[in-house]
Amino acid sequence: MLQLNAAKHNYAISIIERSLIYAIVAVAMNLLTGFTGLFSLGQAGFMAIGAYTVAIFTIPVDVRPNVYYISGINEAIANIQLPFPVALILGGLLAAALAALIGIPVLRLKSDYLAIATLGISEIIRAVISAPQMDRITNGSYGLKNIPGFSTIFTPVIITVICIGIMILLINSSYGRAFKAIRENDVAAEAMGINLFKHKEMAFIISSFFTGIAGGLLAVYMRSIDAKTFQVTLTYNILLMVVIGGIGSVTGSIIGAFLVNCGQEWLRFFDEPLMIGSFQVPLFRTGFRMVIFSILLMVVVLFYRRGIMGTSEFSWDGLGRLFKRIPAAFSRKKAAKETGGDE
Repeated sequence: MLQLNAAKHNYAISIIERSLIYAIVAVAMNLLTGFTGLFSLGQAGFMAIGAYTVAIFTIPVDVRPNVYYISGINEAIANIQLPFPVALILGGLLAAALAALIGIPVLRLKSDYLAIATLGISEIIRAVISAPQMDRITNGSYGLKNIPGFSTIFTPVIITVICIGIMILLINSSYGRAFKAIRENDVAAEAMGINLFKHKEMAFIISSFFTGIAGGLLAVYMRSIDAKTFQVTLTYNILLMVVIGGIGSVTGSIIGAFLVNCGQEWLRFFDEPLMIGSFQVPLFRTGFRMVIFSILLMVVVLFYRRGIMGTSEFSWDGLGRLFKRIPAAFSRKKAAKETGGDE
């Protein structure tokens, strides 16, 4: 019984940790897409850079021969082991540096063309990581394992709070107002003296930095990674969180990250066979969970076409007004029925 309770407790902690990690990358994507108006689909690639950087430099030196057992490890990094915070920041900086380089040609594109270009870059990053020529650094297609995990759940909580807090401060600063002006009308923003390329490049770099941080956290969470972890579907999953929560809402991105991650886990019982007496319900089988999950997402989109939060942010005052509206709505409905009955 105690073992069962411990397993459930660890399972709940695992879901929370993963939701926190995706909350960072969802807010980072929203910073670029929702607040600056740049539609990028390169998140999986930048997460891969952060993840592999953290993995390479935090795997204990004495177990690396067991990880790089095919081609061995490059001598330049064989004995370098960094503390987790240093490796995490380094992963974010490398992702930001790459974003600065590719942003020069790519950010001159707009709309769908920018999305296609960044999607292609993400796939190029993944292909380079898994290339045989990178075996002695990234271990190629074999991936990396024996990555040290979180010592406590407070580690991802603290890092998530810091990262999202910094992005909120940025959004509310003069730079954030410039990002929003570009989103609304880049021609008018340029006429007001805003340097379009400078601010687009800045938003792209900052978003990529925090995406790299999230990738590093994901590597520590998973304890082992390979190139398949960072396929295009990962970016689509992040985009889903942003859209469900509300494009242009930090609070919405956080809510979307928790809803998507928790929803996918809580619906797992639909993947298990269901017996009623001697009759087996035919729909309950592997894969049915995602069918139910997709239906629920469609319902959310139908009722919240701009996402759960839209462009608004959570506030206690807003929550209080929401609760006040509920009895008022019932009162109006009751009054309408009584008026109709009198007639």
